Amino acid sequence: MNAELIVDARNATGESPVWQAQENALYWVDIPAGRLHRWQADGKHESWQADEMLACIVRSPQGHWLGAQESGIFQLTPQANGRLHAEKRAGVEHARANMRFNDGRCDRQGRFWSSTMQPNMGTDPVGALYRYDGQAPGLVEPLSAQLGGLLVGNGLAFSPDGKTLYLSDSHPTVQQIWAFDYDIDSGTPYNRRSFVDMNAHPGRPDGAAVDAEGCYWICAIDAGLVLRFTPEGKLDRSLPLPVKKPTMCAFGGAGLDTLFVTSIRPQGLDLSDQPLAGGVFALNPGVKGLPEPMARH
Repeated sequence: MNAELIVDARNATGESPVWQAQENALYWVDIPAGRLHRWQADGKHESWQADEMLACIVRSPQGHWLGAQESGIFQLTPQANGRLHAEKRAGVEHARANMRFNDGRCDRQGRFWSSTMQPNMGTDPVGALYRYDGQAPGLVEPLSAQLGGLLVGNGLAFSPDGKTLYLSDSHPTVQQIWAFDYDIDSGTPYNRRSFVDMNAHPGRPDGAAVDAEGCYWICAIDAGLVLRFTPEGKLDRSLPLPVKKPTMCAFGGAGLDTLFVTSIRPQGLDLSDQPLAGGVFALNPGVKGLPEPMARH
């Protein structure tokens, strides 16, 4: 099964792909560049610049984006001049200087979840998982951590019925994926348990998606693979990519049967063996995904 390059984006850290059916388009971010990208199925590619690093995005029913950045959650609206107009919706007090948000997405009820990390991949577990419930525009709320003790929180996803939350830590000293029971009324994860020990598989667990059959797809960064695990945590599929550092996957396309994958282009390294690093790829995984939930506001 071959991966098709759809954009030779050369992203430093491509992340957070989100399919927009109304536009027949894929959006994603380049975290350190602070850019929001859009690729349309007719081949058009464009991008917009934010004022801070941009880690992950979710769509609002009102047509704008919510983005988790360095200092909080922002409402983001692409402008004709190539900039992103930003309005702060929630602030955060990080445990250390220079921290930022990382992986994130909405639960099935529209709450925006995102984790934080130290950019230098430090070994102090000061990262946390936050929940933004979606206050009306014009209100700025402080965020409080719902779960702490993370190094590099990643792999956030929800089961089709929304009652299981998945979370990983991709730091080389951890490499675990957990499952939680999830109270869909209060937005509370509980009963944390091991789902997959990625030390037993190639690569580290990065961004994820859940398909319509309830299986969990995880990008195995450093191994150049996307792995599919059953709800019981059994590996049943492994798809190769022409790059070593895939970062996050998302289902899209007209039938939600295409798996889009973003990637990293390492800086200062010989890339002769992976010239397409930093690109965005499309695969045919043989299963369908689910529409990505929108934020409440």
